[in-house]
Amino acid sequence: MSGDLLMSDPLAEADPLRSDMATASKQTPADTLTKPVPARPVAAPSAVNGSGSVRVEIFDQVYNLRGSDSEYILKLAEYVDGKMRAVSEQTATVDSVRLAVLAALNIADEYHLLKRRLQAPSPEVKQRASKLSNALDEVLQENRLTG
Repeated sequence: MSGDLLMSDPLAEADPLRSDMATASKQTPADTLTKPVPARPVAAPSAVNGSGSVRVEIFDQVYNLRGSDSEYILKLAEYVDGKMRAVSEQTATVDSVRLAVLAALNIADEYHLLKRRLQAPSPEVKQRASKLSNALDEVLQENRLTG
């Protein structure tokens, strides 16, 4: 993955044997009940600290994530938040775990559709590749005859 994303966990930082595990520390801000929460994860100036930890918000839950590219982590968190909100608008459930699973299924579906599209080139690409291959074969054949 491009950002080498690891979700930080205070236990993982204290125990070096657990540092390679993908874990998350979830926080529920005390002021969430009184202030509206932004619809997408936004890093405040203090949200990115020197250790590479980024504070993001996904579906009104705050997570501290750690990785090598904080901007990439923020984009991922924003994408997941958007998917969860889209699923939430189309379903009657308020269970955030169910919403997360449905959002994950939507993301997996997108991934597999794109993967399938990349693995099966279009007919135009196949035709052009064939023409280029034939042209290359002709050039190589001429070089053998003259060379």
